[in-house]
Amino acid sequence: MGIGILSWIGIGLVAGIIGKMLNPGKDASGWLVTILTGVVGAFIGGFISRLIGFGTVDGFNFKSIAIASVGAFLFLYGKKMIHKG
Repeated sequence: MGIGILSWIGIGLVAGIIGKMLNPGKDASGWLVTILTGVVGAFIGGFISRLIGFGTVDGFNFKSIAIASVGAFLFLYGKKMIHKG
């Protein structure tokens, strides 16, 4: 069927935390922003991953968390570059 809301929250939290750990620097955001960062990362990572033929975010598993974490990292990196320039 699809990925449930609890899975999105779980993946968002884990991916958001990993994405923040991979992106050093000051970030004083709370849990909700971390979850939303991970969910946005899941969309970004899933889109890119599907384009290159790696797969999508399709459940609470290692592959989905890895894809979402890479997406969260890219999202945070892009956000940091926009605020720098």
